[in-house]
Amino acid sequence: MVDYHAVNNQGQYSAGGPPTYMEQENDWDRDLLLDPAWEKQQRKTFTAWCNSHLRKAGTQIENIEEDFRDGLKLMLLLEVISGERLPKPERGKMRVHKINNVNKALDFIASKGVKLVSIGAEEIVDGNAKMTLGMIWTIILRFAIQDISVEETSAKEGLLLWCQRKTAPYKNVNVQNFHISWKDGLAFNALIHRHRPELIDYDKLRKDDPVTNLNNAFEVAERYLDIPKMLDAEDIVNTARPDEKAIMTYVSSFYHAFSGAQKAETAANRICKVLAVNQENEHLMEDYEKLASDLLEWIRRTIPWLENRAPEKTMAEMQQKLEDFRDYRRVHKPPKVQEKCQLEINFNTLQTKLRLSNRPAFMPSEGRMVSDINGAWHKLEGAEKGYEEWLLNEIRRLERLDHLAEKFRQKAAIHEGWTDGKEAMLTQKDYETASLSEIKALLKKHEAFESDLAAHQDRVEQIAAIAQELNELDYYDSPSVNARCQKICEQWDALGSLTQNRRESLERTEKQLESIDELYLEYAKRAAPFNNWMEGAMEDLQDMFIVHNIDEIQGLITAHEQFKSTLPEANKEREAIQAIQAEVQKIANYNGIKLAGNNPYTTITPQSIDKKWEKVQQLVPQRDQALQEELTRQQSNDHLRRQFANQANMIGPWIQNKMEEIGRISIEMNGTLEDQLTHLSQYEQSIIEYKPNIDQLEGDHQLIQEALIFDNKYTAYTMEHLRVGWEQLLTTIARTINEIENQVLTRDAKGISQEQLHEYRTSFNHFDKDHSGLLQSEEFKACLISLGYDVENDKQKRTGIMDSDDFRALLISTGNSLGDAEFARIMGIVDPNNSGAVTFQAFIDFMSRETTDTDTADQVIASFKILAGDKNYITAEELRRELPPDQAEYCIARMAPYSGPDAVAGALDYMSFSTALYGESDL
Repeated sequence: MVDYHAVNNQGQYSAGGPPTYMEQENDWDRDLLLDPAWEKQQRKTFTAWCNSHLRKAGTQIENIEEDFRDGLKLMLLLEVISGERLPKPERGKMRVHKINNVNKALDFIASKGVKLVSIGAEEIVDGNAKMTLGMIWTIILRFAIQDISVEETSAKEGLLLWCQRKTAPYKNVNVQNFHISWKDGLAFNALIHRHRPELIDYDKLRKDDPVTNLNNAFEVAERYLDIPKMLDAEDIVNTARPDEKAIMTYVSSFYHAFSGAQKAETAANRICKVLAVNQENEHLMEDYEKLASDLLEWIRRTIPWLENRAPEKTMAEMQQKLEDFRDYRRVHKPPKVQEKCQLEINFNTLQTKLRLSNRPAFMPSEGRMVSDINGAWHKLEGAEKGYEEWLLNEIRRLERLDHLAEKFRQKAAIHEGWTDGKEAMLTQKDYETASLSEIKALLKKHEAFESDLAAHQDRVEQIAAIAQELNELDYYDSPSVNARCQKICEQWDALGSLTQNRRESLERTEKQLESIDELYLEYAKRAAPFNNWMEGAMEDLQDMFIVHNIDEIQGLITAHEQFKSTLPEANKEREAIQAIQAEVQKIANYNGIKLAGNNPYTTITPQSIDKKWEKVQQLVPQRDQALQEELTRQQSNDHLRRQFANQANMIGPWIQNKMEEIGRISIEMNGTLEDQLTHLSQYEQSIIEYKPNIDQLEGDHQLIQEALIFDNKYTAYTMEHLRVGWEQLLTTIARTINEIENQVLTRDAKGISQEQLHEYRTSFNHFDKDHSGLLQSEEFKACLISLGYDVENDKQKRTGIMDSDDFRALLISTGNSLGDAEFARIMGIVDPNNSGAVTFQAFIDFMSRETTDTDTADQVIASFKILAGDKNYITAEELRRELPPDQAEYCIARMAPYSGPDAVAGALDYMSFSTALYGESDL
């Protein structure tokens, strides 16, 4: 026989332990006189309670005293409710096997501190109902009621106090015990309504209708709370005093259900918070990836355009290319500069949020790192600079080509005009019928022609040299130039050959002919070079010129003045030549000689000399005017140079000063972070307001380029240097503002005071000797020591900033060394890229992380375990029931199927999912 009184009063503790958790009515327990009605209630309640746990193992019982006789389901029940493994049961059918199994179960119960009195395995195997019910009641006490604690009361008293607290606000409910206080059913409905008011309309319940009240509570509990129906309303109503154990067992199920719901709500809130942070971070990561991809794609498309070096044929086409490039600079590139700056800001903000939420740093996909984007941008700017230089060089080349081509056409036209008719002259047979004087005249004329031919040799060589240069500079119309040059050279060779042949013919008959007029000969010899000089002068006076500065045009003007100074001597030579012709006429008239016509020795007539001389006189003032116009243009260009230089020499130092001031602001830390942020924002606005000066300078630069000005001796600044400086200034102020904003995020998220931030910044600046905004590893180590951070003991002991003597003493006492392993761990946190330097943001992140508690993977796993009812897996239905819809679906989509030994259909692995959230494994 079991002594319930002894069991309940002795409890499961040894002497000196906590008080017993149950006290039963002495009369009923001492005599073990179980009322039939109570036995019926216990049998139904205990059976339902056992089945509520056995269902988790996929089985149940029908008859409580029969189904536990072999000990198998009894051992299974204990394993389910304890979560522990019992010894392997014996599978035999013999009585001894059953007794051994029951003894294993009883030994397990005793190992939990429960003293079993008069309950033996034989009674259970024999199907003794009272012993079996007593044993199940002992199990319920130990595993369902013992752990209930409310305000330092436990077990029955704690459960009763919990019921009184929960039902106190409800009318007609006064819970004083676990029997008659529950007969009208209102107490059951009040418990449900207190926790789930939407399930019961309490105001419609009537105290005089207990059966309806009880059935309503039992049905709602079974349907919505997963509490099996353990009692019959009629049994409770028809019994003067319902069985206390049955009521306690049933009420304990409500306690555990609602207590678990509260834990589930807390766990769900924690998971929601963690998932919300993770979803936001994933959104930021997706935005970064898209922005980085778009920017890299734009760079990828733009670089081939900038690297295209296909030359154009004309100046107009190259000018259009230059205009397209300016449009790219003004319209297309500035938005991309802003996108690049925003991309760096977004990346830094995301990394800060990840650090604050204890998440691993974001690693963009391959090829989309900030360094990759900076590399691509650097390549773009290199291509951009090379393209601009190529454009300007091409324009210079085409300008020179146009000049050379025009010069070639002028010289070729002059030469072709000179050679016109020369072949016919050299091939005529006039010497065959001429007299001696005529032959001599023909010979002298031929000599004069040879002299003229030799004088034209330089022009032919110049024509060939210009054609060669046009070919070397890849002139687009080189074929026609080459064809014309080839024709001139072939004609020149033919003239040389014909000239030699005619000389030989004239010399054969020279002995027969001797009457040559010396004056004619002298005239011809002097007229030919003078005529050639005049043609050269006319050619030079009409020659095109190209200069790039005032010095070059002044040189041309000086040369022209020197040429004009030779005109008086040339005029004397012209008068002398004309005097020879006058002397010939005078002698002929004097001697009555009838001249045959023109001078037989030359085709140059006095009239042609005078006509060319008049042409030279006309061209000189025209050349004066052209040179003066070019001088005016070069003076205008010099004004443009000075105008650009004055503005550039002001803007360049201004940008440099602003860069230095921003560096000082980020280091000096005057006022609170908000004050610094306000100051920097105002500073940024003042920089933006300076933009019209940059635009004005761009306009001046455009005027310089349109004027084809390629140098500027008045300034060392180029527009390219100033553009780069301006873009760096905008990027630096935006990056500095972002760093302060991240410090505000860190301060607010970690609860860091302004004094702590000031202390961190003061220490950081003290050891940042070169004011670079970075601490090298040794500087960082010294800074940690100065803040009292004891890495040897893996603790942070904040003692404030040390003076120099204290710091020197600390270095001596620690051997001027932190623990190598611990310092390596710290450097791995603050410098994950192994750059050897620590930023201020990484420094305060580390210092705040050491003193702030954040969610961990273990906490999230524990929360999921509560939602899963202590299972090692969770189902989609449980997630949808406990979490908001969007976050439940988020988890379902990302959790892998659970593959443990206790897996069931649809089981999901929440452990690997939780560790993946914190970067400890791949999701």
